[in-house]
Amino acid sequence: MRIIGGRFKGLKLNPPKNLPVRPTTDMAKEALFNILNNRLEFEGLEVLDLFSGTGGIALEFASRGAGRIEAVDRQYKCIKFLNDCSKKLGISSISTVCADVFSYLERCQSQFDLIFADPPYDLDKLVDIPQLVFDNNLLKSGGILVLEFPSTRKLADHPEPLEIRKYGNSSFAFYEF
Repeated sequence: MRIIGGRFKGLKLNPPKNLPVRPTTDMAKEALFNILNNRLEFEGLEVLDLFSGTGGIALEFASRGAGRIEAVDRQYKCIKFLNDCSKKLGISSISTVCADVFSYLERCQSQFDLIFADPPYDLDKLVDIPQLVFDNNLLKSGGILVLEFPSTRKLADHPEPLEIRKYGNSSFAFYEF
């Protein structure tokens, strides 16, 4: 796992082997950030990283100048790893929340420019995430939700994504508010 761009470009991250995660591949992450680079200005961006796992996406946004990144995961060891990495790199823009993502979405009072969700691929409620984000008004006007999901899985019809991009076993659905 490495950081693809920004001030920490090329930095390799070595999370502990025992973390219950499936990190976004470097190939898929590079493709995702190429797409986002054409749609957003990263500097000052407010980002919510759901199911953050090792924090690779949060760290990527921090490396590219995002202003505020909130990373949510229910696994304490994942949160600890991300906090340790942030501290070691001197990143103050990342804050972490150790919580169940669905409970967090119900009580969150903030709005974000971009929300990235990379839930476990076998999660039954994966298809509910876009509707929860929209129902709880978590995106700012013009904001984008990106949902990573297995390419073999069908998403709910409502809300309908603007676009779906497939990269091997992983796909990204893009929603806009």
